[in-house]
Amino acid sequence: MSQVFEGYERQYCELSANLTKKCSSATLLDGEQKKQKVSEIKTGLEDAEALIRKMDLEARSLPPNVKATLLAKLREYKSDLNNLKTEVKRITSANANLAARDELLESGMADANMVSADQRQRLMMSTDRLNRSSDRIRESRRTMLETEDLGVSILQDLHQQRQSLLHAHDTLHGVDDNIGRSKKILTTMSRRMNRNKWIIGTIIAVLVLAILLVLYFKLAH
Repeated sequence: MSQVFEGYERQYCELSANLTKKCSSATLLDGEQKKQKVSEIKTGLEDAEALIRKMDLEARSLPPNVKATLLAKLREYKSDLNNLKTEVKRITSANANLAARDELLESGMADANMVSADQRQRLMMSTDRLNRSSDRIRESRRTMLETEDLGVSILQDLHQQRQSLLHAHDTLHGVDDNIGRSKKILTTMSRRMNRNKWIIGTIIAVLVLAILLVLYFKLAH
């Protein structure tokens, strides 16, 4: 999660709690004191709206998986801010009968405080759920990165094995060429040996025939 968003989030939660306390105390005041307190509350609401806008801009600048989580949390804060605005309107509304107005305001503030407390409780629960979801997203992202690194390592190993196989193929091709040349040389040598045998055989036959002729002529004379 963005640290900038978390900083705005802490500021907003503190401001929201402070405004809720001021709204509760404003119902007990009258006259100028009440006007001053309402003015402080309105100033605080403007600051709260500014923080909401900053959180919205920061959330929309983040990656989609984180942005969706933060925008869901931001909707809860906007709802809380609207409740505070409604509470201020109730405080500042004028009634003809002061006693009836005070009674209605006290009843309205009690309901508003209950609603605000319930809203904050829901916000806290939602925040916890979103934080857990963010943790799961971070864990999934870490697992995805580890899987990606493993895939890259496997691809590198496969590339090295492919290079080794190509080298072995080239080596075998060279061996085949050498064997082919050796076979041709042996065939040529075999043919020469056969030719030499025939030549030697012919020479021997001629010599034997010559010897026989010489012996024949000697014996005949």
